Amino acid sequence: MAIKWTIQGCLIYAAMAAYMVAFVSTMWRRRKTGTLVYQAGFVIAAVAFVYRWVHVGHVPMQNLFEVFLTMGMLIYPLSVFSRRRLRVGVEPADMLIGIVLLFPAGFVFDAAPQQLPPALQCFLFAPHVAVYVISYVIMTKATVQAVCQLSCPAGPKDAHLVDYEQAAYRMICLGFPLMTSGLILGSWWGHLAWCDYWGWDPKELWSLASWLVYLGYFHFRYMYGRRHARLNSIWAMAGMAAIIITLLWVNLSRLFGGLHNYAS
Repeated sequence: MAIKWTIQGCLIYAAMAAYMVAFVSTMWRRRKTGTLVYQAGFVIAAVAFVYRWVHVGHVPMQNLFEVFLTMGMLIYPLSVFSRRRLRVGVEPADMLIGIVLLFPAGFVFDAAPQQLPPALQCFLFAPHVAVYVISYVIMTKATVQAVCQLSCPAGPKDAHLVDYEQAAYRMICLGFPLMTSGLILGSWWGHLAWCDYWGWDPKELWSLASWLVYLGYFHFRYMYGRRHARLNSIWAMAGMAAIIITLLWVNLSRLFGGLHNYAS
């Protein structure tokens, strides 16, 4: 863990600080101030994203530093969309999610620019990674809703918002098609790069495992979940655990070797 004394690092830390101030302001019932600072944090994170793009000369989604930077930027627009279109709240938790997502970019992963390996110099690189990154942020929000459902079954105080179990379901309904698109685009990309739609790479297998967990969530909820809301939430949390393994353990652990090791 090291502090990045660079323009890139300062932008990340400024965005994290803005998210923290927004969280504290919101918890102190200064909602308008919290919203404004939250927006400022998003703007700073977006500037950090664009700065990285210009600096490395390609869409910054190649490695884990860039992936976490991108996810930290995406939390605000997804937070706004979720509340306005899906009636899913808990914005203070989203602010904390933003801090958690930016922390690895700011303190853990190396920010040294890397050239794209030949396999990544494909038009499918950006859309394939982008749909996965967006889906992972959405599923993180779903997990927060699931935790809220387990800890506070009474539901949110705001009558405009749906209850936590329904909120988690709506978020997963939003994220699951993106995960599915990621699998399909990855398979197409694999065929173009290695002449095979499926290579049994560890990252591919765990991506499929994550997808299957959420598919199981839908099946269980349809068959039994309306009577067992708490089990729905546990399913959602299990899906997040599979995503964490896919995103971090597979890339960082020496137990797994494969074509996706560039992500570390």
